[in-house]
Parts: sequence; structure tokens; C-alpha cells
Amino acid sequence: MYLADGRPAPATSVPPGGRRTGRSRRVRAAVPSTVLVLGTVSLITDISSEMVTAVLPLYLVAELGLSPLGFGVLDGVYNGVSALVRLVGGRLSDRGGGAGHKAVAAVGYGLSALCKPLLLLVHSLPLIGAVLAVDRTGKGLRTAPRDAMISLAAEPAARGRAFGVHRAMDTAGALCGPLVAFVLLRVAAEGYDAVFTVSFCAAVLGVVVLLLFVPGRALPAAEGTAGPASAGPTSAGPRTPAAPRTPVRALLGRPEIRRLTACAVLLGLTTVSDSFLYLTLQRRLDLPAGWFPLLPLGTAAAFLSLAVPMGAIADRIGRRRLFLAGHLVLLCAYGLLLAPLDGGTALVCAVLILHGAFYAATDGVLAAATADAVPEDARGSGLAVVQTGQTAARFVCSLAFGAAWTAWGDHFAVLAAAVGLALAAALSARMLRPAGPAAGPDSPSEHTS
Repeated sequence: MYLADGRPAPATSVPPGGRRTGRSRRVRAAVPSTVLVLGTVSLITDISSEMVTAVLPLYLVAELGLSPLGFGVLDGVYNGVSALVRLVGGRLSDRGGGAGHKAVAAVGYGLSALCKPLLLLVHSLPLIGAVLAVDRTGKGLRTAPRDAMISLAAEPAARGRAFGVHRAMDTAGALCGPLVAFVLLRVAAEGYDAVFTVSFCAAVLGVVVLLLFVPGRALPAAEGTAGPASAGPTSAGPRTPAAPRTPVRALLGRPEIRRLTACAVLLGLTTVSDSFLYLTLQRRLDLPAGWFPLLPLGTAAAFLSLAVPMGAIADRIGRRRLFLAGHLVLLCAYGLLLAPLDGGTALVCAVLILHGAFYAATDGVLAAATADAVPEDARGSGLAVVQTGQTAARFVCSLAFGAAWTAWGDHFAVLAAAVGLALAAALSARMLRPAGPAAGPDSPSEHTS
């Protein structure tokens, strides 16, 4: 376990009947300090990144006159370039052991921070695209090592909750970022320049917190202390550690990793990016430009409220099952965008709440499900494999959605995404169906109260 005090938490035992004592429940309820510190880093960093994300769609489309197809290309770059380097980040962090996770994550956070002031200097679309690509490279480098640190710090039976706590703190930053951008756009003479400057300062602070307060070495939480939720599909028998440099092909040779990756790709191909969803809402309701940065607040507020409860539910009913349910929630949001309903505040709130619930049920939950199926010494690489598949698929979705919007309009583009998501969810449900009572965390018989 990654520990600030250098001492691993005492292992908890489970009596034969499967019930834990009050003391062991309290141990499970405690969130490791490493998770809290990494959550703080993500909170600060998300204030920085979401300030930019909140104004970027309107800046590119309204200020620079970019077409939906052109924005789809840049949005795909912003959300998809990280897929190209996630595998690199995961492999490098595994090679360095415990210290490697922190070092690679620090490089990723630092690289993204350096890109923020560059947005003040570039104004042509090719240069903006290049800066966004470098920024997303930093995100790609840091994501898998950070999630590996979280999964190693938490007891396997409580990984869903640990990821839920981290994602809640991360989302608190996502909630504050658009609000800060909104205030700056209204009070600053050069609104966009002020947003990019403050974003840079916040990003630097996040790197400082990471370097000073996240421990550099790790002792993984004992797998043997895991409760029912840790019994993943690959843990029916003794766990065989992989070599520290497990290649991607070997990881994909593991059935559960292969199935999780395939489902993440299928569902990612029909997951409309946040920016396009907000642009659809803005155009349907004809919202003033100054109010656009507030739309992500609704998603962030719902995500923040539901992340920890959803993580706890995932530990109880099964992480893969909740991951699929989250995409059905997103399908409901698409349905509201397509329905011939009167617009207004109620529609905006409903869509954004469903959007936030989708993230709460899928983001950290997928990472926790992946950690169940990956050996400790290849944790960063395994997480990167699944995340890379998902991110690359969302990159393709951004391109396809932007092209469909340009050719046939936003209504047709959302309809196509909804039909595709329904089909992808049905296929994924078949692929992730538990094989039997010993199939792991998604088998109800595997869970105790």
C-alpha cells in the first residue's frame, strides 16, 4: 500500500460465515492516505484543465468560426491523443516499480501544466491543435500510473469505493473549474487570456502537491485480505504474478482483460464527447455564450454527489454490471436530447444529471474492474490497455459525430449515437456475462451483506 507513514495497514480477517467484525468494517471504511493525496492533486489539476475545457468549444466555434467537423477533429485530438501514450505511461511506471508510478505521473502532470501558458501565444488552428495534443500526451502519461497507485493502496474488496472517493475529489475540481472560467469571462477585460493564465497557476500547484506529499514507494495491499469483491474472474485459483515487463499481447491474452477492452471499445465508439453534448444543449436552447461554461457544472455536480455511492454499489453488486448500467443511463440522456420536449431549465438539468450519473457509474468503476483482473506488477500496463482502447474509440466517435453533424445535422448525429449505444450495450452484456457462481464480483452469490 502507498502510505504516508510508511506502515502498511493491518490485514483484516473474514470469519468463516463471511461476516466482518465491527473493527474490520472500520478498517475497510478508512480511505488510504495515498488515495486522499492523489485526490487532492486531481482536484487541483481538474480546476486547471476544466477551466480550459469549459471555454474551449465556444472559443473555437464562436471566436474562430470552426465548423462542427473541424471542431470534431480538434475535440478528437483533445480527448484521443492520450490513447497513443497511455500504454507508454503504464509500461514505464511498471518498470520503475513503486517509485516509477509517481515519477511517470509527475512527468505527465508537469507536461500538461507547461501547455497552459502556450494557449496564450498560439491563435491559429494548427498550433492550437499541437498544444492540445501535447497537453493530452501529459494526461495519457499520468492516468495509468495514478490509477495503479490507487488500486495498490486500497484493499481489493474496497477498490470501487477508493476509486469513487478519488473520482469525487477529482470532480470537485471539475465543478470549480467552469465556475472560475465563468467568473473570469464576465469580469476580466481579456477573458480567455485570464482563463489560460489562472489555469497554468493551478496546474503548477497540482504538480507541487504531487511531488511533496505522494510517497515514492509502494507496498501493495494484501490480496489475501480481499473480501468477495476481490474475487475477480481471474482469481478463482491462486494468483500467478506476471513478469514486471508483461507485454501488451500477454495482457490481452488474459480473457478478462480482452473482454473488458473489447467492451470499453464498443461502448466508447458511441459515447458522445462532453463538448458535443454541451454544444447540442446550447444550440437547442439558444443559450447565451456567457452561460455556456456553466453547463459542465451540472455534470460535475451529479458526478460529485454519486461517485462514492456508485463505487460502494459496484463493490457490492459487481463492477462490470454497474459499468454497463451506467451506459444505459447515458442512453436515457440521448433520448431526452432527441425527444420533442419543450426546452428550458428542466431539460438541461435532467440531461446533465444523467450525464454525471453515467460518469459516476463508469469512470472509476472500470478502473476498479480492470485492477481485479491484472497482476500487481503489471497493474499500470493493464489499466493502460483498457483505457487506451476506450480513449481511442472515443476519438473515433468525436470524428464520426462531427462529420454526421456537419452532413445531416445534430439531431441525426445524436440519433445515430443512441442506436449505436443500444447495440453496443447489448453486445457488451453478453461478453461480460458471468460464466458461473465462481465468476467473481458480478456474481450475486459472491457478495455478503
